Amino acid sequence: MLLLALTSVEVQYFLIAALFVAAAFYVGRIFWRAFFSKTAAGCAKGCGGACGTLDVDQLQRTIEARAAAQAKR
Repeated sequence: MLLLALTSVEVQYFLIAALFVAAAFYVGRIFWRAFFSKTAAGCAKGCGGACGTLDVDQLQRTIEARAAAQAKR
């Protein structure tokens, strides 16, 4: 009978604790996926896209093209 007689303060503490545990689980899951997930393909988002690969040659061509365009002005 004592377990069924919870006061409103005890219920509030329980709800706060449950929300805290849920938030800690959510944040922990985000950190785990960002650093330890095997499915993430090169970036923390884990989208599987090619955002983690860097094409240095394409980047160099873009820089040179913009520099040439600036020199013409």
